[in-house]
Amino acid sequence: MQIQVLKSKIHRVKITQAELEYVGSITIDENLMDAANMIENEKVQVLNLSNGERLETYVIRGERGTGTICMNGPAARKMYVNDLIIVISYCLLDFEEAKKHQPILVFPKEGNKL
Repeated sequence: MQIQVLKSKIHRVKITQAELEYVGSITIDENLMDAANMIENEKVQVLNLSNGERLETYVIRGERGTGTICMNGPAARKMYVNDLIIVISYCLLDFEEAKKHQPILVFPKEGNKL
């Protein structure tokens, strides 16, 4: 049996941009992606601490070291610049392996920096 568990989390980053006229996704600074072991096109859940919105999308690699967190496409109508969010990825593991799994948790500082 396999179960879905938390793989990684970027906790309390601030949205720096919102681009409505884009096909969709979330752009994340590559430093944050690396720290959270997230890859481009990976499915993520985005939780908005500022307004309670939750959505699923996929990751686009942002410019390294910029602190960029950009909501693209329809998500730009639900999540706004300066909102605090949590970005979560999950993985499927065998039940016994999942018991030993340790997720990667990233807690960025001001400016979405590590």
